[in-house]
Order: sequence, then structure tokens, then C-alpha cells
Amino acid sequence: MGEYGPDLESVTVAFDEETIEALDEKAFADHRDNREAAIRDCLDEWLKRRADRADGTESADGADTEPPE
Repeated sequence: MGEYGPDLESVTVAFDEETIEALDEKAFADHRDNREAAIRDCLDEWLKRRADRADGTESADGADTEPPE
């Protein structure tokens, strides 16, 4: 088990068109147009916020239940 949950080799995720557009914008702006890097970055941010919330260091109002765009 890893720091944020079970160690997985791969995960399949389905995104709606709006999320894909937001990821592409982030990929272009921050990752030299690399969508996979943008997805990893967003997932890492989301996992860290979940861990912080579980530790009681962030509000548990439900605002961070969805991955960032």
C-alpha cells in the first residue's frame, strides 16, 4: 500500500468533453502540450488535498471531492 492508497500499475478513467478541454489547456500552458503530464499533475494535486483533508489540515466541506481541472 502506498502513501495515498493501494499501489496500482494502471487506472482507467473516463473524462467528459469539458474536462478534456480543461486538461488540454493545462497541458498546453504547463506541460508543453503533454496531456498525460497534465493528468498526472492534476491527480497528484487531488490526492494531496485528499490526504491533507484526511489529516485534518484542510476543510472537509466536500469542495475537493472532484479532481482539479
